[in-house]
Order: sequence, then C-alpha cells, then structure tokens
Amino acid sequence: MRVATTHPPAPLQRGILPAHSADDGQPRIASIGPLSLETGGELPEVQLAYETWGELDRDASNAVLVLHALTGSAHVARGATAEEGWWDALVGPGRTVDTDRYFVVSINMLGGCYGSTGPASPAPDGAPWGSRFPFVTIRDAVRAEALLADELGIAAWHSVLGGSMGGARALEWACTFPERVRRCAVIACTAASSAEQIAFAQAQVQAIRLDPAFRDGDYYDAPHPEAGLGLARRIAHITYRSEQEFDARFGRSGQGRERPFGAVLPVHRGRYRVESYLDHQASKLADRFDANSYVILTEALMSHDVERERGSLANALAVTEAEFFIAAVDTDRLYLPEQSRRLAAALPGSVPVHRISSPLGHDAFLTEIHQLDPALRAAFFGW
Repeated sequence: MRVATTHPPAPLQRGILPAHSADDGQPRIASIGPLSLETGGELPEVQLAYETWGELDRDASNAVLVLHALTGSAHVARGATAEEGWWDALVGPGRTVDTDRYFVVSINMLGGCYGSTGPASPAPDGAPWGSRFPFVTIRDAVRAEALLADELGIAAWHSVLGGSMGGARALEWACTFPERVRRCAVIACTAASSAEQIAFAQAQVQAIRLDPAFRDGDYYDAPHPEAGLGLARRIAHITYRSEQEFDARFGRSGQGRERPFGAVLPVHRGRYRVESYLDHQASKLADRFDANSYVILTEALMSHDVERERGSLANALAVTEAEFFIAAVDTDRLYLPEQSRRLAAALPGSVPVHRISSPLGHDAFLTEIHQLDPALRAAFFGW
C-alpha cells in the first residue's frame, strides 16, 4: 500500500499501526488498485483518503469505522492538530467512541473531493476525469472501503457507525460483508432512498447541471459552477433543518437593515434573515466542495437500496450478523422517523429505535449526537 500524508508517515505494518500520539487525524492516501463498478464501469487506479485515531490491537479486534455524510470528509475528530472534527462530540479520548480504547478509521467516500478518487482526480491521460467519471453506488464505495480495510489488516470491524449517507454506507457494509461487521449503527437513515428523498436530490443535481458554468462536468480549466452548487446547497439545507427551527430562529425578520417588503422593483428587494442564512450556507459549501463530487455522491445516495439484487428487504437483512443500533431525529423531515422504524422492524430480532429529540431537524444527528451516548455506550462500547 502506498501511503501519503502531510507529514512523513510512520511505517505501516499489516495489523500494527502507529501509536496515536503523533498520527491521530493526519490525512493519509492509500492506493487500493483498480475497481470494477456495480453498473459496469471501472476505475483503473483508486485512491482513498482516510484518517485514523488510536491504536490497533494486535488481533485487530478494536477497529471502529465511522462514515461521513454527503459533504463530509474523513476528519471525524480532532487529532494531532486542533482542527475541529465533524463528530468531536462522539469520537475522541474519553468519548463514547474512546480513542484510548478503539482504533477509529474514517474514509472519504469514493467520488468525493477530500483526497479520494473523484471527478477532479487525474484520469489515466492526466486530465481531470470530469464528465468521464463513472457512476458509482453506495455498494461500490463500500467495496472500495473493504479493500482499504484489507490493507490495514482489519478482517472485521468492532463496529461501523454512520449518519445520513454515512448510515447508508454502514447498513450496506452489514449487508455486503456480514462477516466483517460485528455491530452496526444506522443513524438518521433508511434501508433505501424514498421517492421524496430522490425528488429532493434530483432538484439539487439539476441546479448544478443547469448552471452554464458546469459544462457537462468539464469545468476545471474555467470558473467553477458555484451558482449551481450554491442553489443545490440551499435546497438541501432546507431539508436538513426543521420548520420550527426556521420560525424560532429567523421568523419574518429582515436581514440587518435590508427591507424585504416595500421595494418598487423586485431586484431592489432586501432579504429576509432566513434568505441570508441560506446564502451563507451556499457560499460556505461553494468555497470547499466540488460540484462534480456533489453530483456523484448525491446520485450514489439516490441509488441507495439494500434490497437491490437481494430479493427483498427481509432477505437482504437476514444475512447480517451484526448487532444493530438504529436511531432517528424526531423532527427530521428528510429521513422520517417512521422510515427508521420500518428498517428496525425488518431486522432480525427485536431492534429498538433510539430517538434524538431536537428542534433542529435532520442535522441534529451531528449537533445532538451526545443524546445517544448512554444508549450507544450500553449497546456497543461498554467494555
């Protein structure tokens, strides 16, 4: 395995990885070779970006895989640097996923733009893949992650956890590689993307594709389609939050001295505060994310369906060997709690649905994850 980091890496050996004092949260790149894809395409040389925290036991029994959501990265927690991670409340020394006990791995999904092979990566001819990048599925991403696990000497995960798109990957791990997942946490996600979730996603993808700057995905030598990506983020962010949060936080107030009511011409109308908030979210994402990757990952999530080629949901889940932990956000209007209950009911045995109670909506799986600490510790991390 060829590994690159921002600092010279310590030697990696199969089954024995560096102590966490200097290496936690350091970006690494692993080459896993060629990958044939579910729909028939192929990537001739795949790299996956990943980060690790803690130390792998000699029998590799303490490895935990934590999987990110749509626009996330592998940086799940703080490490050798003080850079904030997206699940710091869950992962770290003394946290529920205690990096003094567990070896935590987080992988940037195939097709992403934080180091893994994606549309902005060079194709064999040296130019960016762009419009030539093939369609990938959640199942493809999991198969790639399994190849990385092989390289790291991890035959089976102590547990696999993820929220939103990360939850889709966690569930697919348990169904595709049942012998490699001992425990599986699926948070704010479902067994398959619903028609409504696909509809929201399609609007986002079209917002990007209809931006003239998109150029069918071949824009890397020109201005990027920031307007389309920003509009996609606005659409998405509305689904990530709840009506009650928007009302309580913004109401009908204008932004600062702007006047949203009373202008003679629409072009001169000021913004409501909620409009300014969405503009801010759009700008933040456009500054850090690649529009092609947004399309690739969104369409991968649209394809999420653990039943595909497995006969039925019951058949798909019957092969799993993991203990399951299912959780939902009570105000989630993107991944409805009822969908989590249907997933839990289809799993073998009796699996409860744990609740995150928050006015924030879907994003509470990130901001309020601490609510699950007692239940997760009892279920997965009690030793």
